[in-house]
Amino acid sequence: MRAVSQDLSTTSYALLGLLAFDGSSSSSLTGYELKQRADRTLRFYWVAPAMSQVYTELDRLARLDLVTASAEQSGRRTAQRYQITPAGLETLQRWLGDSRAEFPMLKHPTALRLLMGALIGPDRVRQLLQDYLDQLAERRDDLASVRTMLGDEERLRYPALVADWGLGYYDSESTIVRDLLERLPG
Repeated sequence: MRAVSQDLSTTSYALLGLLAFDGSSSSSLTGYELKQRADRTLRFYWVAPAMSQVYTELDRLARLDLVTASAEQSGRRTAQRYQITPAGLETLQRWLGDSRAEFPMLKHPTALRLLMGALIGPDRVRQLLQDYLDQLAERRDDLASVRTMLGDEERLRYPALVADWGLGYYDSESTIVRDLLERLPG
């Protein structure tokens, strides 16, 4: 197998991981199903790729023999189903085990606006932070539903741990924002 790890983006690895989500390489998904899985899982901690990006990455992964594509007829439509190959699984496992995770880049629109809060005053900043608290509560509720759905099945242990991490993140973020609200003048 040729060394491809330098050629792959994090999105490529995310898609390979979603194809091997349950720890096996036996399931196959269409690009649309893969996008749905990305939207359901990645949205809490990573940017879910656009549909066009999913197909671009799948084409690249197929050219590198990391996934296979097979045509499936459904009525008049033909859909491609993608399955991770043994080489794809090996590449994914090598990336997971041997590469160091990058430190996350905080790209926080609310923090950016708070930085310039003097331009809009404490009342508007207070509303900005309260709106963010409301959004955090909504997102936390969404993730709590996902966590409940994951249950305590052994095969879903790691997605459940990520969901627990996300719930802790939302709780921590809410605590920080409430503290900031208390420290605002006026």
